[in-house]
Amino acid sequence: MRALEVVRPGPLALVQDLGRPGYAHLGVPPSGALDVPALRLANRLAGNDEDAAGVECLLGGLSLRATASCTIAVTGPAVDVEVDGRAVGSHVPVWLAGGQVVTIGAPATGLRCYLAVSGGIAVDAELGSRSRDVLSEIGPAPLRAGDVLPLGTPSPPGGADVVLPTVAPASLVVQVDPGPRAHWFENLAAGLAKTWTVTAESNRVGLRLDGPALTRDAGYAEQELPSEGLLTGAVQVPPNGLPVVFLADHPTTGGYPVAAVVRRASLPALAQARPGTLLRFHSSTRMWNR
Repeated sequence: MRALEVVRPGPLALVQDLGRPGYAHLGVPPSGALDVPALRLANRLAGNDEDAAGVECLLGGLSLRATASCTIAVTGPAVDVEVDGRAVGSHVPVWLAGGQVVTIGAPATGLRCYLAVSGGIAVDAELGSRSRDVLSEIGPAPLRAGDVLPLGTPSPPGGADVVLPTVAPASLVVQVDPGPRAHWFENLAAGLAKTWTVTAESNRVGLRLDGPALTRDAGYAEQELPSEGLLTGAVQVPPNGLPVVFLADHPTTGGYPVAAVVRRASLPALAQARPGTLLRFHSSTRMWNR
């Protein structure tokens, strides 16, 4: 059987594809790879369709043994990749013979690397996706040593040859649009434009930020909300005034006001934002309140 055996999973390794959108009415988040462009690229390098399932690994440390020949590719931030102790590099297709072990080091910047393999990882799908949802606990469990990941049938060669890796910056400017409760806050655009810091309590559900607390307008200071729907990228503001940016495994409803929504193009950068990353929000729209 074509498969990858988990030798070491590292801090956290999850099977991810492009997610399971369309189930919010059932309370199921979209999930999927947080850095979608990185997974798409890894699949192209490995000769797969872009929606094939791969492995998202947090801060490296992942080692996998091939049971049969296959092609793998690792993307995301630049990272050391070795096959049986020999450096092969990231962002290139790498051929493995049966029995060889590929190991991903810890990236110098960013958080999440993506490993794709020819044929894709063919674990059972749930609700049309092979992605692990850490909030709902849907999809394959986090990888453990000894797990065996079956592989699908590889496509004919024809993937990309090589690409340059990106560097996750130490500070970000994140593009947003006003949320449905933007009018609840005083000087919201100016408040969001101040410098925020990503905290260590962040995960695939959302980024928690620390900084100068946002202040509600006096007319909404004591107002409460019933639960309402949330989108990926929603910037929700709890009573302490410190925003939470919801990512792919976010809940589908929430009871705190959503002040802004991150534009889709800015979400991959948030997937790579380590604790300590500095962040400012920016919008070109004039729809903000005073």
